[in-house]
Amino acid sequence: MSNPFRLGVLGSGRGSNFVAIADAIAAGKLPAEVAIVLSDVESAGILAQARERGVPAQFIPPGKFRTKLEDEAELAMVEALRMARVDLIVLAGFMRVLKGEFLRAFEGRIVNVHPSLLPSFPGLQAWKQALDHGVKVAGCTVHFVDAGVDSGAIIGQQPVPVLDQDTAESLHERIQAAEHELYPQCVAAIARGEIRVAGRRVVRSR
Repeated sequence: MSNPFRLGVLGSGRGSNFVAIADAIAAGKLPAEVAIVLSDVESAGILAQARERGVPAQFIPPGKFRTKLEDEAELAMVEALRMARVDLIVLAGFMRVLKGEFLRAFEGRIVNVHPSLLPSFPGLQAWKQALDHGVKVAGCTVHFVDAGVDSGAIIGQQPVPVLDQDTAESLHERIQAAEHELYPQCVAAIARGEIRVAGRRVVRSR
């Protein structure tokens, strides 16, 4: 590709969804390249995973807040992503809420994966919420990011059955395996221009 579709990945943890996306790119299943990886955690595994693959990786100090970025940190992330000329921002275990300035800078170009079948069980530890509630089917959701909590338009979902012997850990593990399948597929559909948003609905052309 002369002008490959460019991804900017934000993560706070191990980076398993980044690895799934990078592997899909390497296998020719996702027509894109990862232009930059950013983290709010200096020791995050996602930074090491990126550097192992030769992807530019940067830690940006988040500031004093626990659940959001300070304004200066948010502006630094926006600038880094603009400099990298990203087409889409992929949240891969990024544990901070993005605020208005960031959302305005990349409106309609931020996606996230959440470990439940939204709109059920938004927020933290969704797999544990699902298990505690007694549902028989859990799963994961890829969605666009808006100003709400896990409330953006849904791009794709994959169900995961809840087994009688499941613990929170075993269910979470199977949901993560589903995420690693679904997320690269959804990002690939966006990169190929197959996704259109119509109100709350995301329509996919093939």
